[in-house]
Amino acid sequence: MQIGKYFEEHVVGEKIETWGRTITETDVINFVTLTAFVEPLFFDQEYVRRESIFKGRVAPGILVFTFAEGLTAQTGILHGTGLAFMGLDKLFVRAPILVGDTIRVEIEVVETNPGRRPDGGRVRYRHVVKNQRDETVMEYEAMRLIKKRSGSPAPPV
Repeated sequence: MQIGKYFEEHVVGEKIETWGRTITETDVINFVTLTAFVEPLFFDQEYVRRESIFKGRVAPGILVFTFAEGLTAQTGILHGTGLAFMGLDKLFVRAPILVGDTIRVEIEVVETNPGRRPDGGRVRYRHVVKNQRDETVMEYEAMRLIKKRSGSPAPPV
């Protein structure tokens, strides 16, 4: 099993890029059905044609966020070392994400804090989601509790 990065291995300014993921019509329909997010903008193509400011079927921002988090997990940086998702800040949707768009995520370590826990420290990541044209479509910061290496001393109280 691949082990992710321990807290001590995270360096502020470090950047990681994910693979791409194309958003499909099936993704959008399954997501809005599963979550009961039944808004015409997401499932009624005639409404989209007549009423929408977008030129096609748009993907819900929260769907794009969940895919961005899945792409982050696929990098392996959290495998076996991610202890908890602690919070989300500064989430902005910068541009629409349409069916057929391919997203990828640029992840940057922006803060590390060992805190008082002997088993884990806090790492804040900045996520920039880009489409196939390299346009920023979403940005957010995520705080995670990341496992410390065995035997790491607890910081002084």
